Amino acid sequence: MKEIEKLKAGMEYYYGDEEVYALKKNALRNCDIYNSIDGTDRQKQHDFLKKMLGSVGDNIWIGKGFSCDNGKNIFIGDYLNCNVNVTILDTKEVHIGNHVMIGPHTLITTVGHPISPKGRRDELAQASEIHIGDDVWIGGNVTILPGVTIGSNVVVGAGAVVNRDIPDNSLAVGVPAKVIKEIENDL
Repeated sequence: MKEIEKLKAGMEYYYGDEEVYALKKNALRNCDIYNSIDGTDRQKQHDFLKKMLGSVGDNIWIGKGFSCDNGKNIFIGDYLNCNVNVTILDTKEVHIGNHVMIGPHTLITTVGHPISPKGRRDELAQASEIHIGDDVWIGGNVTILPGVTIGSNVVVGAGAVVNRDIPDNSLAVGVPAKVIKEIENDL
């Protein structure tokens, strides 16, 4: 199997592979272009995001300092407010629902590396999809790890590290993030 096929199948793959790295190079170029667009020209930003990402809904704003690994693996619903310096490592798919707010300096990463030093020296990685529901507020400096699903009507407190699924209608905080309260869905 080619390394890109392993990546897509969710298997461990060599991230230094030419085809795999070509996706990252393209994403780096696109992020540079996106981040150079006048921050007050929301229409131009939106038009470029429609070319750069897998899909985007209406009323999307992603602040300056945005970076990603692929771009085409990011799927966004309507009404996203994504603050500055957000990184989405979308080696695998990242699905973001409707009416989502993401705080500054947040990391959403679908990719991880082996615990073994040999595996890291061999430049191996493995990736798993991330799903974020509707009406979610992710505070600043949050880290969301591979394979996580965050339900709808969820608030993730600033600085949390999300390493497991968060159910609908929850407030989750801490390192690692734990649900501390149920949130009423008043919609």
